[in-house]
Amino acid sequence: MMRPMKLLIFGLGYAGRAIAKAAHAQGYEVLATSRGNTTPQPGVTLIPFTGAHQAIAAATHIIATAAPDEAGDPVLALYTGAIRTAPNLAWMGYLSTTGVYGDAQGGWVDETTPPNPGSARTRRRVRAEADWASLARPLAIFRLAGIYGPGRSMLDDLRAGQGRHVVKPGHMFGRIHRDDIAQAVLTAMGQGVTGIFNGADDEPAAPSDVVQEAARLLGIAAPPPVAFAEAVQLMSPMARSFWAENRKVSSKKTKERLGISWKHPTFREGLRAILAEQGDEG
Repeated sequence: MMRPMKLLIFGLGYAGRAIAKAAHAQGYEVLATSRGNTTPQPGVTLIPFTGAHQAIAAATHIIATAAPDEAGDPVLALYTGAIRTAPNLAWMGYLSTTGVYGDAQGGWVDETTPPNPGSARTRRRVRAEADWASLARPLAIFRLAGIYGPGRSMLDDLRAGQGRHVVKPGHMFGRIHRDDIAQAVLTAMGQGVTGIFNGADDEPAAPSDVVQEAARLLGIAAPPPVAFAEAVQLMSPMARSFWAENRKVSSKKTKERLGISWKHPTFREGLRAILAEQGDEG
């Protein structure tokens, strides 16, 4: 008789919710930690972040989505020992960022590229990846590009009057739809595979292209273009750090290893799917 599959998700945020929904649909018993302000989700049992010892002991699978802070990874700060000795744990997944690759001056990086973090934020990520690996349990690390989806896309920004049309010739960004994150994580979890996986769609694109496509789909005029040299003056430090690095991220090895194709291989399919989903919800 197969033992029940029990997934514990640390952090039920935007990506965590998509993973939880997909896992529940595949028959996992899903628990997720909450710090008290998390909206309940069908099929997910919420538990306090500071009271997860019993859930860790019962879990067959763990996903960590929380970003590290100056003190390190918040999950490992509380639960290193419990996770290292968890009796039923078969697999762990950690959601990281493609930011760990640093600046490639517009060149390509892939799953074999050594990390080269260029900011304190991404150096913390590299340390967190190493700390999770040090637990010596089966671990898959998912390095994710810019996450988007319903409620978190240029379509939503334009509707809210907050979309900006920043132009920096030759500068590309990677992005990944939340449903493709869930697909990759659930596939890796089901196969029990470990190692480094990239989550970035098949076409790195200039932000200007995304703005113009989103405006076209909405049937509105795109915001007037603003040169990066002007726009950067009003950016937050975090936004400036994103624009300071230019790389194109390949997920070819990830897709081949998992035997998948992205549901939304470029931002065009992703934006159309978001518009269709929001139309259905409306």
